[in-house]
Amino acid sequence: MTNPITIREAITETEVSHFWQQMHAYHARDIFPDPEDEDLAYFLDDAQYRKQIHQIHDRETDRCYYLLFEQDGQEVGFCLPVLFLSEDGKCFIMEFCVYPEFRGKGVGTQCAQALWQWAKFHGAAYAELNADGERRQRFWQRNGYLPNGADEWGVPLMLTPSQEELPITVEFLKDPDDWQLLKLENGYRADIGEAALTEEQQEALQQAIREGKITFFLARRGYRAVGMCSVACSFSTFGCAQIAALEDVFVEPVFRRKGIARMLAQAAQSWCRERGVSSLTVCCAPCDEGMYQSLGFTERLGATFAFIP
Repeated sequence: MTNPITIREAITETEVSHFWQQMHAYHARDIFPDPEDEDLAYFLDDAQYRKQIHQIHDRETDRCYYLLFEQDGQEVGFCLPVLFLSEDGKCFIMEFCVYPEFRGKGVGTQCAQALWQWAKFHGAAYAELNADGERRQRFWQRNGYLPNGADEWGVPLMLTPSQEELPITVEFLKDPDDWQLLKLENGYRADIGEAALTEEQQEALQQAIREGKITFFLARRGYRAVGMCSVACSFSTFGCAQIAALEDVFVEPVFRRKGIARMLAQAAQSWCRERGVSSLTVCCAPCDEGMYQSLGFTERLGATFAFIP
């Protein structure tokens, strides 16, 4: 029987220096194998990436850890997790590496399992990471991680479902620069097969929120935003009154079937009612009609046609 994986934190100056040597080798070998890749220079520059990570490492709360995996007296890999215990108990795995000579032998799975046990021991309720390739996604799915939208840059996210029940609350978005809005928007766009928001689109969206052209509602599970919808108002010359459209209805996959979409729809409907909006409509694909009818959109207003320049 193979000996178990042990985890050792790099603490001394020598250990930390060794950790970063392995990190640089990992980035150059596995993540950016093209030496001309502009991103590689950033990750190898200790005045940039390492400095940023070290600031997270040295803060008092929600810090990261420099961890080394060992087995049978040998170092087999490393990991860089961040524990967000002041938020909702998330362990975000920033980096995870098994050295090439130990791959294909089940060591990666053992390291992933050992890391999760370490995270739980230190108070984590669930783990999350980026997985932007099919190979990585298959590996993490085998270890219990589920696809769950995308981050604020459009990189796919995966997480282990938390067994901890936290209340869900719905609030309207106060800060248009909230990074969690971009996370949800990119998750929504990935869900419908669209590309992530460009920087120009992000700025346009945030400016529309500032100008009151669109109002977003976020569903939060503790700190984490797990769902959203938006309401855009306009004036109807037919009814000579304010009308509104519901858009961007999205709940992260892992958190679906918990009544969150209904809570979001009810918040948007109440908001419209309080402001005297005469109607709130939603345009959807035929396959989604039943869902929206169950959320209170029961009046059919004919077909919708659009001209797209």
